[in-house]
Amino acid sequence: MSEATLAPGRRLSEIRQQMGLSQRRVAELSGLTHSAISTIEQDKVSPAVSTLQKLLKVYGLSLSEFFSEPVKVETPKVVIDEHELIDIGSQGVSLRLIHNGNPERTLAMMLETYEPGATTGEKIRHQGEETGTLLEGQITLTISGQSYHLKAGQSYVINTGNPHSFTNSSAHLCRIVSAHTPATF
Repeated sequence: MSEATLAPGRRLSEIRQQMGLSQRRVAELSGLTHSAISTIEQDKVSPAVSTLQKLLKVYGLSLSEFFSEPVKVETPKVVIDEHELIDIGSQGVSLRLIHNGNPERTLAMMLETYEPGATTGEKIRHQGEETGTLLEGQITLTISGQSYHLKAGQSYVINTGNPHSFTNSSAHLCRIVSAHTPATF
């Protein structure tokens, strides 16, 4: 049996502290007395199921979540090899997402490649902001009906809530490095 199953009071105390709540505040939110919470957290008594449910409601947990083994969170990678990049592009557009496995990341970064004549097609729209720099070639960025012709060395910053697209109308490859927040990819 896990430590969580053997010592529910200690587990409840840890959850409360992680949420930054005092015993008194939990008592107010749960409708229990401060002394009841203190006694439960010291494992002097085992809470009745109804009492446990009141506490777990405050913490936003179900009974099954409380009694399940904690999910082991892997440490996000620091170094990501080229073969681990996730390509979410298609039809002459390669959008390789740099992802380290952290589900709570707030920033997305991509290495983009546009073959000659390639386009993202229809206007893309998603919450956030994007910034990018052309490493090689040329690209036409169209945002809210306005077109901008960029060449290697130039950068852009856009509100991605506005409809936008990228088109490589040149005869040469175009490469861009871009960052997006929030991480919607």
